[in-house]
Amino acid sequence: MTPELKDKIRTVCDKKIAQKGTNVGISFYAFFANKNDNPELLMEAATWWIQTHQLDHFEKATKIKALVL
Repeated sequence: MTPELKDKIRTVCDKKIAQKGTNVGISFYAFFANKNDNPELLMEAATWWIQTHQLDHFEKATKIKALVL
């Protein structure tokens, strides 16, 4: 996983946890805007989420953050 994606995941998870608490769920789409402006990074996130870790569509942000640390 690229440092860019790791940073993005940590930032988004921290923001969501701060806003909604430790039980907040997210999907890998949370790391991207509605406009697909970086398809390579989106595919990297999807591969990491779906193929590498076989995660459900929604997972707790705390779990995702722990996986990237």
